[in-house]
Amino acid sequence: MVVKKKFFDVSFPILNKESSLLSTSLESLEGRFVKIDLSRQLKGKSTEAIFKIVLDDKKAVGKPVRMKLMPYFIQRMMKDSVSYIEDSFSTQCKNAQLRIKPFLITRKKVHRSVRKALRDKVKELLTEEIKNSDYETFFSSVINNKIQKPLSLKLKKLYPLSLCEIRELKLEKLFDKTGSKSTNE
Repeated sequence: MVVKKKFFDVSFPILNKESSLLSTSLESLEGRFVKIDLSRQLKGKSTEAIFKIVLDDKKAVGKPVRMKLMPYFIQRMMKDSVSYIEDSFSTQCKNAQLRIKPFLITRKKVHRSVRKALRDKVKELLTEEIKNSDYETFFSSVINNKIQKPLSLKLKKLYPLSLCEIRELKLEKLFDKTGSKSTNE
């Protein structure tokens, strides 16, 4: 027997966007991953986001799992006489554990102690920022550039930066209402 496929609407509340996905039923959409290019929405900042489809009251909703800045965007920003600072750390928010990878580019070459001071300050500021929010609002604020701009202004006191971005943001563990681990993404 041939099962006909049809289009089902999926909403992405973080992006304020709806999309249609082809499937046999609404239930078969649950658990699927959708990759969305955000370059046009973010005015040329080459970013890709991965969402997991979850059924919520007979509606398909895309929950963010990962956001990644494309490597060619970073290469375009690099120059010869600059230093770059990378880091990767895991931190907890109210309902999840996230892996954050910040990426900074200075205006000139700097000494290792300055790079370490910038790396430590970024980690301190981001863990303080994320501690009081849930993961969906944090994803939304990173996508809308509400984290990077104030972070750059605070780091300017240590050394002026030409680029301050979150290179990758990934959901590692999701906690349920009681605070215990519920799923590994």
